[in-house]
Amino acid sequence: MAGTRNAPRGPLSGVRVVELAGIGPGPFAAMLLADLGADVVRVDRPGGAGLGIDPAYDLTNRNKRSVLLDLKAEGGPAAVLDLVERADILVEGYRPGVAERLGVGPDACLARNPALVYGRMTGWGQDGPLAAAAGHDIAYLALTGTLHMIGPDPDGPPTVPANLVGDYAGGSLYLVVGVLAALQHARVHGEGQVVDAAIVDGAAHLATMIHGMLAAGGWQDRRGVNLLDGGCPFYGTYETSDGRHMAVGALEQRFYDEFARLLGIEDIAPARHDLGRWDELRAAVADRFRTRTRDEWTEVFAGTDACVAPVLSLREAPAHPHLAARATFVEHGGLTQPAPAPRFSATPGGVRTGPAQPGADTEEVARDWAVPSLISTDAPQEPEA
Repeated sequence: MAGTRNAPRGPLSGVRVVELAGIGPGPFAAMLLADLGADVVRVDRPGGAGLGIDPAYDLTNRNKRSVLLDLKAEGGPAAVLDLVERADILVEGYRPGVAERLGVGPDACLARNPALVYGRMTGWGQDGPLAAAAGHDIAYLALTGTLHMIGPDPDGPPTVPANLVGDYAGGSLYLVVGVLAALQHARVHGEGQVVDAAIVDGAAHLATMIHGMLAAGGWQDRRGVNLLDGGCPFYGTYETSDGRHMAVGALEQRFYDEFARLLGIEDIAPARHDLGRWDELRAAVADRFRTRTRDEWTEVFAGTDACVAPVLSLREAPAHPHLAARATFVEHGGLTQPAPAPRFSATPGGVRTGPAQPGADTEEVARDWAVPSLISTDAPQEPEA
């Protein structure tokens, strides 16, 4: 039954979200809202969003429903505005001006629903010299200084942190914070607004503490020479005898003392306090870690406060005893995936449905949201399998 399959759960139960299909941070932000219990309707376009990923495996579309509309065809924009009239939040990730040209920009949507929160997800933002330029996560990180500080070697290139720091941390998370804050305002004052979430803004904001340390002289504007960027011999990763790695985060003295004792480097441990001996200390730590396998060192440090952990792969992580006990990863429809986060005591969420298939829920949404224009004869139908 549709009502059971999409029963609202979580703290955002009752919140309606329209997502204009895109790629990357926009869909992930909408997934977060869906995980928290919002009824997210994704407006998919004929032909897909552009990456060519099999929709059955696109986990960022879990807990959503999908309708298929061509915004360039007659009736498409009008159907979106019918959804907007009944929505609390809209999320789009087009380049600036595209939504306006399609007839579903902020002015058109807020005219239809003055209390709407219109969330815009872009890399460069809605204004500025680069606003209309193409870009990806790595470029946004590059201009904000964030990429410059990531990596272990001050003389080598920066390390690319996948697309986690820009797209998802600096983008999706800030969009979600923004639209939820704006939703609170809308519910108190009845006034909707536009949320301009730019990855460059979020990625820069993430480094606030580092900028403070830089101003205070506690951080060098070079990578691989600071306390938290791999420059510190007791905060970094080390290769083991089997080619795997251990992560060390023994910053505080009492944790460091435990670490040094268990690793067997107590003779050189005082070098912690002498920056001139850090290279010597790092070499000693590296030599010791290369004497055993990752799993052997994991046993050595198990149950201690040495702040040492094995570096697990994506496939290994779900089986770790702690993560398994907390159900940090769950399986749904045969797909192992991270569980919704964070957790709520009174309004728990969960993975209710698998990835929404383009157009599969058109009739259901048309009924539930009372938007018959979704299934008009002019609207594109779900593609045949």
